[in-house]
Amino acid sequence: MSTDNNQKKIASVSNILRNIPKNISNEIFENIVKTNQFRIERIISSGQKSPSDFWYDQDWNEWVLMIQGRAVLEFDDKEKNIELNQNDYILIPAHKKHRVKWTDPTQETIWLAIHF
Repeated sequence: MSTDNNQKKIASVSNILRNIPKNISNEIFENIVKTNQFRIERIISSGQKSPSDFWYDQDWNEWVLMIQGRAVLEFDDKEKNIELNQNDYILIPAHKKHRVKWTDPTQETIWLAIHF
């Protein structure tokens, strides 16, 4: 029997809420899938926020789903902040300047972000 090197491997099953570190001193960014066209990542926060003088200004769109926890996003052109709670999602267009104003310090905040 010959082995076809081009044969696709069967994907393994994972759980987005597993393997969460207990003490998170810095936000954790983990790529789940990465190609030339898009990237899916898990972000784990626990009270972290963006520096007050920092703005994300990305060349790509970002769709974010709040899996667990809570966070507040701030945008440079809005007076109102946007709060995300469990199961909320938002599409942040490319070059829409934003930052994380707050994440819940009492529990892990788990984000699923798709960059495209």
